[in-house]
Amino acid sequence: MKTAMKPRLHLPMTLAGLWFGWLALAPAKPSVATALESPLRDKTLVVWVAPANLAQRGGSVLTLDDGRDRFDGVVFAELAPAKWMAGSDAYQRTQKEQAEFSEETADPKTFVQIAIVYQGQQVSVYRNGMRYSQHRMADAPLEFGPACRVNIGKRHRSQTDSAHFAGAIDDARVYDQALTPDQIAALKPNVASGPKPWAWWSFDDKEAKDRAGRFQVTELTGGAKVEDGKLLLDGKSGQFLCATGKEIPWAYETPSWPANPPAEWLTYHLAHPGPGNAIPGDPNCAFFWKGRYHLHYIYTHQDGYAFAHVSSKDLIHWKWHPTTLTPSKTGHGMFSGTGFLTKDGKPAIIYHGQGSGRNQIATALDDTLEKWSQPMPLEPKVRPDQDGSKIAHWDPDAWLDGENYYALSGGNPGSGKPPTLFKSADLKNWDYLGLFLTNDMPDVQKDEDISCPNFFKIGNKWMLLCISHNLGCRYYLGDWKKERFTPDFHARMNWRGWNFFAPESVLTPDGRRVMWAWCKLDFPQTGIQSLPRELSLPDDGVLRIKPLRELQQLRYAMKSEADLAVRSDVPQPLKQISGDTVELKVHFKPGTATTFGVEVYCDAEGKNGFPITIDPAAKTLSLGDLKVPFAMKPGEPVDLRVFLDKNVVEVFANERQAVVASHRYAPANLGIQLFSKGGDVMATQITGWKMKSVYFTP
Repeated sequence: MKTAMKPRLHLPMTLAGLWFGWLALAPAKPSVATALESPLRDKTLVVWVAPANLAQRGGSVLTLDDGRDRFDGVVFAELAPAKWMAGSDAYQRTQKEQAEFSEETADPKTFVQIAIVYQGQQVSVYRNGMRYSQHRMADAPLEFGPACRVNIGKRHRSQTDSAHFAGAIDDARVYDQALTPDQIAALKPNVASGPKPWAWWSFDDKEAKDRAGRFQVTELTGGAKVEDGKLLLDGKSGQFLCATGKEIPWAYETPSWPANPPAEWLTYHLAHPGPGNAIPGDPNCAFFWKGRYHLHYIYTHQDGYAFAHVSSKDLIHWKWHPTTLTPSKTGHGMFSGTGFLTKDGKPAIIYHGQGSGRNQIATALDDTLEKWSQPMPLEPKVRPDQDGSKIAHWDPDAWLDGENYYALSGGNPGSGKPPTLFKSADLKNWDYLGLFLTNDMPDVQKDEDISCPNFFKIGNKWMLLCISHNLGCRYYLGDWKKERFTPDFHARMNWRGWNFFAPESVLTPDGRRVMWAWCKLDFPQTGIQSLPRELSLPDDGVLRIKPLRELQQLRYAMKSEADLAVRSDVPQPLKQISGDTVELKVHFKPGTATTFGVEVYCDAEGKNGFPITIDPAAKTLSLGDLKVPFAMKPGEPVDLRVFLDKNVVEVFANERQAVVASHRYAPANLGIQLFSKGGDVMATQITGWKMKSVYFTP
């Protein structure tokens, strides 16, 4: 993954109490009236719990979440080892000084009752009916309305670390009132007594239904199961989730393009429409499978960092699928990785499990790639004679070579750890092979990391497509021999900020290598993906970069001009071609000009445009003030392909260079003109097309 992210908040849960004399143990019928009740303020959370071990840190045995990343909950050992606490988002309602709290001593077979009472600003914690701690909150208690949710296992649904509770829950309850110490002490697990619970889970059925009928949906994910009347949690990925609606509201969200998007939204670039934002929006885990291309990208789902999933028949028109690779499903956040096929031809993904401290592997369970196996952490076996301290457990890639799988773990930014390599015959048992690279590149500084790696054969070489957090997207070319990569060439694909950042690629059925990159541009949308690029490496060893040929199907309303003599310092406006959603092809035959090119987004007077400039002597191609390498042979013609999509500009020059930039969007600035300086230049052929929307028919 690529960016330092804002920490998520955590939230422990409240338990619902039993109601006195409630003898019917069958779940009550859900009622519309529950949605009309006043918010829950004073409350009591009660749970009977047996920790599997006392060394674990930071899991929750009952969390009540208001649906907006705010929570209260019963948390074990987050701030101090073996101690219970009233957890809350950013510790706003938590007593952080815990020196006087006693440490838990129960063995894995001994259940203890933990209750937390919220009354006004006072919070009291009880263990087996005896007061354990008490403190006063600075502010009023958090309110929980009809959209609230329940979680057991993690402190809260979008926490950024991997902490999950390990142990057994016999009974969990939430009461809509502050119970007295006597009422708490009188409660018995799995027995209806005392006040009526607001919500109650006795785990007497496999579905773990709420016996109070309030939470209509329950779901067990990861290593969670109900067995012998107990909720069992594995401490790794197991969670118990509850919601009041027809489904877990954060589990199957589907991004969608609005019917009437803002005018400045992009037309033919893939971009995240919401909900949430895609910063980062790294493309990941691409496949061609059963007639469709599939691509995933990171976004901030309301459950945490998740993989949005899109598919397409042509790499141009994309369909969003339900977001199913979420922390609630996997037990961790979803950070960068790649896709590959297993020995038996099934799609598999490898990625960094954000918060898990490990890279993770999962295989597809259906042909739509919406269902995945529970992820397996990549745990390498390190021999005594090997130095395992170099393993970063960072952005991975995996591929099948003969009968063996290889997995590459990128170098972690800031850690100084290099890319490392692993080998497996079955995707379960991995051997550590050591360093991936045989040598460093002379033009790459040692403090640059290798993240978002994607390793594949191209031409007669192997390419490592990756990023440096300092420099953005780049690539190495070299040889893959004896389970090591020896790079002999390196070049950049990004030259400003993160304009062209995290890459991913896929091999098409006809053998083309196609790549994308996330573009963090000055634009109101997030998760912008570059236009797909075709990469090839002919015998001359120079990488070719072309816009995807399928983009031609978006063209309409073609206009052309020819044989325009562009005089020095006299702009030549195009009479037939203009717009801000355009593909433009220009063939220049160099003359005496020292610099020449195309200016786009000009106003009605031909001013305030965005210049795309060729400088043969300086060996550069410039977009505005952004200069990138572009060496030409003496007298070599220049073919520019320019793609304008509102304020996004992508330029391809002689199939040897490609650049992405952004320019201030001004709807009235649609003019395009040619220019030269220091001499004249001839534009022998200029062709332009308007471009259809990939979201709507124009």
